[in-house]
This record gives sequence, structure tokens and C-alpha cells, in this order.
Amino acid sequence: MLRLLALLMFASPVAAQDIPSCTAARAGATACLSGKLCACGFARGGSVAGRPDGWRWDCGALRPACGEALAPPALPAPMPLPPQFLLQMPGAEPPMTPWPR
Repeated sequence: MLRLLALLMFASPVAAQDIPSCTAARAGATACLSGKLCACGFARGGSVAGRPDGWRWDCGALRPACGEALAPPALPAPMPLPPQFLLQMPGAEPPMTPWPR
């Protein structure tokens, strides 16, 4: 028991993984960074952005999430069609309406 406590006391903490560099060799690669599926690509710079041209990770708002699977949205219950939209064959009885007229 004492040995286990000593091992735990001197154990080094696990270091977080570094963000992989985005280079020409990794063009088109994707990585899960902070819950986003980021893509490596060449981005043009400009005077407005204040950045030079270069390879960057695209983690924008339009990129999909990664990590845990997201639950699909719940679909609303289907509603019956109004009688005006139902096809009536000649000689057949009219369809039943789900609501009073």
C-alpha cells in the first residue's frame, strides 16, 4: 500500500497532446480540435485580416462537430391530410375525416 502511494506521488501528469501543424504535406487532413472537425488547408491572408498567406486549420462555425455522437433531432408527429387533398374515385365512399366540419 505504501509503495502504491509513493508511485502515485511521484508519477508525472499526462501531458495534453499538441495541436498538429498544418503544412502542405497535411493538406486536406482533418483533426478533432476542441470538439470541431477541423480541416487543414491553405488560406489567403490580407491587410484586413492582418495575416499572411499560409497553411491553417479551418475550425469555423460551418465545420461539423466531432467526438461524441450527437442525437438526431426529434421529428414531429405526422398530421393527416385534409380531405381536399385526398383523391376520390367515382362511386367510392368519401374518406373519413379526422376532425369535424
